[in-house]
Amino acid sequence: MRNIPTISDAEYQVMKIIWANAPISTNEVVEKLEKATDWKPKTIQTLLSRLVKKEALNYEKDGRVFVYTPLVQESEIVERESNTFLNRFYDGTLNSMIVNYIEQDKLSEDDINELKNILEMKLSKER
Repeated sequence: MRNIPTISDAEYQVMKIIWANAPISTNEVVEKLEKATDWKPKTIQTLLSRLVKKEALNYEKDGRVFVYTPLVQESEIVERESNTFLNRFYDGTLNSMIVNYIEQDKLSEDDINELKNILEMKLSKER
């Protein structure tokens, strides 16, 4: 099984820029994140460096410019983090989380209908 790195919330923001724009240079990443955050270029460069060390990113040097591409897909990170969340707060069971949301009135009627449609499609595919 492939080892998916654990990344911080800040690193995830960097990865979202890279997933949407790869291949992308350091300057382009900095430019996009400066518009969306109050981070300084050095902070962004540090986050990029951490992501390379964690093997979430690869880079190539093009002259004096570093160009980044992702080594992991967004879906892999989302799945890993979802499982971590479920294990940490709901003993790994999705049912417990959904029951909690229902009991806390966190699901609107539209949410419930959407869940019903998703479950019905899943059941019809399995038949």
